[in-house]
Amino acid sequence: MAGRTIRLGTGAGYAADRVEPAADLAERGALDFLIFECLAERTLAHGHLARMKDPSRGYNPMLEARLEATLPACLRQGTGIVTNGGVANVPAAGRAAAAAARRLGLEGTVIATIEGDDVTALMTPDTLLPELGQTIGEAGLKVVGANAYLGAEVMLQALQHEPTVAIAGRVADPALFLSPLALRFGWALDDWAKLGAGTVIGHLMECSTQVTGGAYADPGYKAVPDLANIGFPLAECAADGSAVITKLPGTGGMVTVHVVKEQLLYEVHDPARYLTPDVSADFTGVRLAQQGPDRVAVSGASGRERPRQLKVTVGFDGGLLAEAEISYAGPGAVGRGELAGEILRQRMTRARGYAGPLRIDLIGVNAVHATARRQQAETQDVRLRAALRTHDRALAELLLAEVDNLYMGGPAGGGGVRGHITPSVTTQSLFLDRDTIRPKIEVFRA
Repeated sequence: MAGRTIRLGTGAGYAADRVEPAADLAERGALDFLIFECLAERTLAHGHLARMKDPSRGYNPMLEARLEATLPACLRQGTGIVTNGGVANVPAAGRAAAAAARRLGLEGTVIATIEGDDVTALMTPDTLLPELGQTIGEAGLKVVGANAYLGAEVMLQALQHEPTVAIAGRVADPALFLSPLALRFGWALDDWAKLGAGTVIGHLMECSTQVTGGAYADPGYKAVPDLANIGFPLAECAADGSAVITKLPGTGGMVTVHVVKEQLLYEVHDPARYLTPDVSADFTGVRLAQQGPDRVAVSGASGRERPRQLKVTVGFDGGLLAEAEISYAGPGAVGRGELAGEILRQRMTRARGYAGPLRIDLIGVNAVHATARRQQAETQDVRLRAALRTHDRALAELLLAEVDNLYMGGPAGGGGVRGHITPSVTTQSLFLDRDTIRPKIEVFRA
């Protein structure tokens, strides 16, 4: 790794990630860029729902808190902030970022917003959903929003204006990391080997503490120190596409070859053909080497020509999710929980006429592996959970009422009833030609 390196830090790996480790990185990381990755398919769909309810919302609700915790240090040290925290309302996110900067006394902070991923207007009743083999109209689904996965090409256009804060919506996770590397190292957008290598770096970094030991920990099998103080990762990246994955000294967790290897294979269906908007990345030649405590060198990644189409996630109104729970404890807890479940099923179907899907589980007795044979050992406490999805609020409220009625009409010893009704979404994927996307970049000062 001869020559200058670019230091990238992960400030978030999902929508509700912790703020304190990001602030630590901003202060002590000597970073070139701090990246907040905040999106998942359902997160995006819920963002559309929030925007429908309130036009000023729909972006990541932690955006202001993250900027208030990191922006002063980033400005002092010349660190750029890149995020897809605009979610389903990038303009509102830009305004919120500007307001946060002004509250901090940082007027003049340069902010760039990147739009163009929202392709909801292109969704029609005749749009085919490949996974279902039906059109949207045939499936009878109500579109909440649709977003194409943008890549480094669009992000580069914004970063060339040298903003302190760049805010996008649905940008592919690795592209948030790839675009600063391509900018600073001058990588061509058809240098597939370099783009593949940068994508591997982004893939390793995008889930924050997963690559510093969080998802690796398994007590008695794989020990990870000081998880309560786990640090976010940083990458020291070289112009040849190699990097060292590490973390700040004094933070918990660990960076080892085994930890990094697990993250390398995370959510990868074909290591030889990891598709992103920028490149078909090839992980098969990747080499990992321990360079020292909490330092893993990554090299050997490559890539081939990018896909001709962009993936689109379409979010649909999934109706209301009704969930209710009640606990049973002491001798015979499992039997009483099973009886409560049978009472509930009969009440919903026979007495109330409900014929749709109804999920009833005993948490603690194969609730995750519901198809496995139940353990024979007597359990001292179980929690019955019932759930259904419906567009009928009265039906959702009925489920909660029937679980509540188990206090009096169900088996003995029920307690701790809880119930709630929340809007839900479903998602489907499809593909669009690149030339249908019309990116829009706005640069302004707070």
